[in-house]
Order: sequence, then structure tokens, then C-alpha cells
Amino acid sequence: VFYFEEPKIGDSDMYIVDMQDGVSIVQLLVTNHNETTADRIKNLILQVLKEYNIENYICWYYTPMALQFTDHLKPETVIYDSMDELSAFRFAPPQLLQLEDELFKKADVVFTGGNSLYQAKKNRHHNIHAMPSSIDKEHFGQARSIQHEPEDQKSIGFPRLGFFGVVDERFDIELLREVSDQRPEWQFVIIGPVVKINPDDLPIAPNIHYLGPKTYTELPLYIANWDIALILFALNESTEFISPTKTPEYLAAGKPVISTAIKDVVQPYGTAGLVQIIHDTDSFISAAEEIFEDTEKDHWLRTVDHFLENDSWDHTFNKMKALIDEVSVEKVQITNTKKQINHV
Repeated sequence: VFYFEEPKIGDSDMYIVDMQDGVSIVQLLVTNHNETTADRIKNLILQVLKEYNIENYICWYYTPMALQFTDHLKPETVIYDSMDELSAFRFAPPQLLQLEDELFKKADVVFTGGNSLYQAKKNRHHNIHAMPSSIDKEHFGQARSIQHEPEDQKSIGFPRLGFFGVVDERFDIELLREVSDQRPEWQFVIIGPVVKINPDDLPIAPNIHYLGPKTYTELPLYIANWDIALILFALNESTEFISPTKTPEYLAAGKPVISTAIKDVVQPYGTAGLVQIIHDTDSFISAAEEIFEDTEKDHWLRTVDHFLENDSWDHTFNKMKALIDEVSVEKVQITNTKKQINHV
């Protein structure tokens, strides 16, 4: 597997390949952006294919923007993994929608990162499938037994309500501001990088603790000592189709979850009684107080574990692989049929 990162500005046109856990991470560096940039990036990609003698391959796209640099390739199969409605994100390139139309035409199979995104795109491709966020249960399940605290969280009091993820235009700044103001005794732990928004716009208070980005490995260490896990997303065009991976991760960690009314959290997690869905500051406070007062969480936790029983990235992988293999077999059959016709 060769994973191509987004091109970056460097001192010269070059690529760097770094092996991580069996995956070749390819950094593409170009000196500057001008009318030749796309062609220079295309050339770097061709150099990678040549150096590693890659002749038979599939192309897996996470963003239509990559078509600018790869429309010259001739893959056996094209996969579009649509994880978000990228066009709704802040600073989205204007050509994204046009490139997505092209990618839908090229793709042999399309996956969406959630059910609401599938509903929005299902009429744009003949072979499209919803693949909601899955989970590494063993990794996040460690949080149920971890006793020790990370140094930067150790001094924070209780009760703790925590969030991990990117803090950007999707983050509900005002909800955090209002709840933290009305409940100054509650401690809010925010983990993740701040991007695309001004950090000065974030609420500052003695009971709000911004601990910055953490590695995937570290996350169970932090969530282990939270009382409630939060999905603090505002309801806007950038969150209309998201399916937060953190939902099953929080649950696997054994933590009660409070979430704003994100469609793919409401259904299935909210309707199944696994997550408390809130709509404003008052309902947030009521939900949290109810959780704090609940001394019998065993039944809820058994329900969570039953719900997550068959949920794993391996299971998702197997479903996706079967669909990709099906496409590959069909293409081989079509090719063989054409050869037979030409021979006749």
C-alpha cells in the first residue's frame, strides 16, 4: 500500500517514502505553486510507480482533489471513499464539486463514511455503499481498566467531561462557553488540534482545559478518567453528513456520551439509548446531571457491549473487500468477453 499525502511546498521537486506499519507513506514536495504544479506532481507520482515497479494497481481516493494529479494513471479499479461532504468545509476549493463529478464517473465502487452521506449521494453512482465508522474495541476498551493518569490531566478536578478530535468550524464553541459558565464546578477537557478557526474565539475559563493534540495510542489514557465523553458539534452545513468515529470509541471505553443532534449519532446510537442527545444548554446540563446521579450503569454497559459486539474494522474491511473483489471479477469477465469478440 502506498499512501500519498497532500503535496507540500519544499526546497525542490522530490518525493520521500517512509515505511510505517507496512504502509509506504509518500510525501510529495514541490518548490512552488504555478501553472506547472499539477504536471510536476504527476511526474513525481510516475517516478514512484517506476522506482517500485508498480504496474498493476488500484487507485483509492479519499478526496476528489487528487484527480488533478492522477488523471493520467491507468488503475485496474478505482475506489472513492467519501468520508465527508468536503465541499461544505471551510476553505473548500471551488473546483472540488466538479472534480467529484468526474470521480463518480471514474469510480467502480463508492463508499460513504456514514448513512446520511449515503442518502445524500446514493443517486450519483450505481455501486455505492454506506460504511459507517467502526472501532478498535480492544484499543479503546483499555480505558475501562487504566488506573494511572497522564501528567497534564492529573491536576484537573472532577467531575470531568471530555472531548477529543479536531477543534474547527464544526466545534460548538457557544455550547461549551454556556455550559462551562453555568456549571463552573464541572471540568471540561478538550483534546485535539485547533485548525481553521481563531484560537482566540475559544472560550477561556478556569474549568476549561485545552490539552492539545495527543497520539492515537494515548487517547485511552485520557478518556479512562473522564466521567462523561462529549460530541460537541454545532449543527451546520459542515456537520450535516458527518459520522463521528469517536461515538463508538467513547462507548468502547465504557463512558456515557452526550452528543448534539448529529444525524448519524441520533440514528442509531441515540434511538438505541446508548447516547444522550441534547439540543441546547439546558438539555445538556439535565443529561449530565442524570448521568452523574446514575449509580447503576451495568445494564447500560451491557447494552453497549451487545450493540458493539459485531462492530470492528476487520468486519468493515471484509465487507469492503468483498465489494471490491466483485468489481474486479466483473471487469475481468468483461475484458475476456471483449477479447473473444475481437478474436471472432
